[in-house]
Amino acid sequence: MQDNQDQQAVAGAPAPALDDAPARLRFRDDAPFESPIAPLTDFLAGGNVAAVRIDPGEDVRALLPHLGRLKLVEIAFPKFRDGRGYSSARILREAGFAGEIRAAGDVLVDQLGFMRRVGFDSFAPNQPLDPAVVAATLERYPYVYMKAADGLAPVWALRASA
Repeated sequence: MQDNQDQQAVAGAPAPALDDAPARLRFRDDAPFESPIAPLTDFLAGGNVAAVRIDPGEDVRALLPHLGRLKLVEIAFPKFRDGRGYSSARILREAGFAGEIRAAGDVLVDQLGFMRRVGFDSFAPNQPLDPAVVAATLERYPYVYMKAADGLAPVWALRASA
């Protein structure tokens, strides 16, 4: 697949190493998935794994026929400005994937709220995030303005039901 975006820094950046360790931030009640994570090409070649990594430029829709086999999809963010991972998470959630979706790499605290809205429920940032700052960031805006994968009711729907 051709990467037509103006992402020179992303295209030239080395991919973060596959992170088989549990996520540093996790918003799920089930036990963390701790098995190896396979690159998409290995998974599609018939690898017997339940966790796969999506790198920028890879089409997450290739996983749709296999969602029942997966417990974890890790989506790489080599640079914070690369937003393709947001679309990948949204596609997975809209297709009914209920497993863990992890954002790994250059994940910044001010992105967490937006990432949660599109379906990410765990995070493995390159740099540790202060738990107090994470909590304050996620609690800052109690209302949302449009529907998303997180299922929160938009403020206009709350007004209509009042």
